[in-house]
Amino acid sequence: MDLFEKLLQDRGPLGSHSHIDDNFYFFPKLEGEIAPRMRFKGKTVLTWSINNYLGLANHPQVRKTDAEAAAEWGLSYPMGARMMTGNTDHHDRLENELAEFVGKKAGMLLNYGYQGVMSVIDALVDRKDVIVYDAESHASIIDGLRLHMGKRFVYPHNDIANLQRQLQRAEKLCKETGGGILVITEGVFGMSGNMGNLRDIVSLKDKFNFKLLVDDAHGFGTMGKTGAGAGEEQGVQDGIDIYFSTFAKSMASIGAFIAGDEEIIDLLRYKVRSQIFAKSLPMPIVIGNLKRLEILKTQPEHKDKLWTIVKAIQGNLRIEGFNLGTTKSPVTPVLLRGNSYAAANMVRDLRINYNIFCTPIIYPVVPREVIMLRIIPTASHTLADVEETIHAFKSIKGKLDDGIYTEEGEEGALKALKEGI
Repeated sequence: MDLFEKLLQDRGPLGSHSHIDDNFYFFPKLEGEIAPRMRFKGKTVLTWSINNYLGLANHPQVRKTDAEAAAEWGLSYPMGARMMTGNTDHHDRLENELAEFVGKKAGMLLNYGYQGVMSVIDALVDRKDVIVYDAESHASIIDGLRLHMGKRFVYPHNDIANLQRQLQRAEKLCKETGGGILVITEGVFGMSGNMGNLRDIVSLKDKFNFKLLVDDAHGFGTMGKTGAGAGEEQGVQDGIDIYFSTFAKSMASIGAFIAGDEEIIDLLRYKVRSQIFAKSLPMPIVIGNLKRLEILKTQPEHKDKLWTIVKAIQGNLRIEGFNLGTTKSPVTPVLLRGNSYAAANMVRDLRINYNIFCTPIIYPVVPREVIMLRIIPTASHTLADVEETIHAFKSIKGKLDDGIYTEEGEEGALKALKEGI
């Protein structure tokens, strides 16, 4: 069979929607300054879909630093990979300051979070080793697991009893292969908003010999007394062997980093292929991230403001009877019952008639007949924004319960996608 013909016949769960070419549900365009209110389809909407947790995207000091660094250095310098010709004192400084902030001895910059964590997993293990991971791990972790040529065992989300059973299996296998064990979980899970049970996982080190990799993309900057993440929040930062986070969330930037003991981080500099064979982060991004980290450390009011908004919107949603699952972080999943047609109609109603923009999540990310409206509060939102959103959500929930949004079949789907409510 022709390769492209085969692909077109089986487009996959997301590709099956590629015929919907209206930039409404897929590839929407939010325009204007990054802020709670932006432009969508020619009108102003209140958006809850941007991971600008601390509001740093348009912080005046950040914008000034970004502009000055771009003017001084341009976007090309340094040229080449870090190992060859792309290293600078600024890159070293950012790594060192990040490591110190999260309580580790050494750090290493990564160009991107997704590619970075995949390549880090690949560098940590070989075919003799066993990976044990949480079932709800991010797609980037799952793709990193696919690179692993050895065994991998999965445990149900945060199920510590099952994790122990998987570790027993892993230990037995490693006695045969001579390999080691890597446990992977997240600090804050980006869909559910709950935290990985890091305290109990770390306590298992008394029984089992394993190393722990934690993806804390949503916890860095938002969780813990200083913002050092979920490990700090749970008092077990020292038990995390490889700490990973991106700059795309609290830092409102590009790139990522890992941190850990100096010896292992130094070794990974020579093994992480996505960095060895890729151009170094441009200087303006590195200098901009240094400024963002400085603000994160010295201006805790941004995290305080974030949590004021988080508590307000989550508290009021719960008062109104909404199911937010098990979130313990700023990530706010609003769980409703309905099919994909109801989800499409409801989101169109929200965006067009209530001027509220949030991201809908449907099967296969969540179970069938479940609709998740994912809200990301930020320090830039206001209590008035919260009040407006609560009013809109009460209204659409009433419509959903009354069956107004449910239109089944092809004709109903077309109406949901093209006509709205």
